[in-house]
Amino acid sequence: MSGIFEGKSTGTPIGFIIANQDQKSKDYSHIKDSYRPSHADYVYDQKYGIRDYRGGGRSSARETTSRVVAGAIAKQFLSPIKITAYVSKVGSLGLEKPYSDLHFDEIEKNPVRCPDAEMAQKMENYIKEVRKAGDTVGGIVSAVIQKVPVGLGEPAFDKLHALLGHAMLSINAVKGFEYGSGFVGASLRGSAHNDLFNPDGTTKTNHSGGIQGGISNGMDIYFNVAFKPVATIMQSQETVDKEGNKVAMQGKGRHDPCVVPRAVPIVEAMAALVLADFSLLNRTIRK
Repeated sequence: MSGIFEGKSTGTPIGFIIANQDQKSKDYSHIKDSYRPSHADYVYDQKYGIRDYRGGGRSSARETTSRVVAGAIAKQFLSPIKITAYVSKVGSLGLEKPYSDLHFDEIEKNPVRCPDAEMAQKMENYIKEVRKAGDTVGGIVSAVIQKVPVGLGEPAFDKLHALLGHAMLSINAVKGFEYGSGFVGASLRGSAHNDLFNPDGTTKTNHSGGIQGGISNGMDIYFNVAFKPVATIMQSQETVDKEGNKVAMQGKGRHDPCVVPRAVPIVEAMAALVLADFSLLNRTIRK
């Protein structure tokens, strides 16, 4: 609507509208007065005194659409930095290979966005089984950021990994974030975990995940984002209504059995926004 002319930003705010003709708000009418277990229904109602039960409120992943648009713009601004996210785990099915052995060109060739064709098929079959059972399943989205310059991030509260974690944990259904060696690194000794330097400043290993002291060191940044199973399931569950009465509730209509594949572009977008902020901050400092 504004801010872009002939493929370039004009300096005015970029405004846009995304039309959605494929919504079915009526699928949510049966939960108007009931709270879905492990969903934000209850806390929103308690905090604001009102909630949008139709599936389009701020606790819906539809909210992340604007983030993906902003991330697409940020990616152009960040070139040549490259951000790649993919599904590395669904339920107990997970990739064992390091990201350097994966084929990123395979990510968009399958519906689960997994860079390994064989594992992608297993994940797809498993999600279909879960769906038939009226259930849901979670998983992990992994991300790799390459060609990052040295110096992005601040040394104290605005550490690069802290704001990446903040961004990822702001995404709907996210339950965990780890970067570099993550929780596995907690079991290692320093002699095994330390990344020894090469003469050019690169490191022989990258347990640090491309970040040291909250500042990028020029190596690849890599991290994992854990997503919980979708709260709305097609099985009858006991819950409560607005009056505190026990009631039975079951999901109806279209609901994802696994949200993880849909989260891949959201993870990339949020990473791009964090890096764009730090890149702009560095420009200001250098001036």
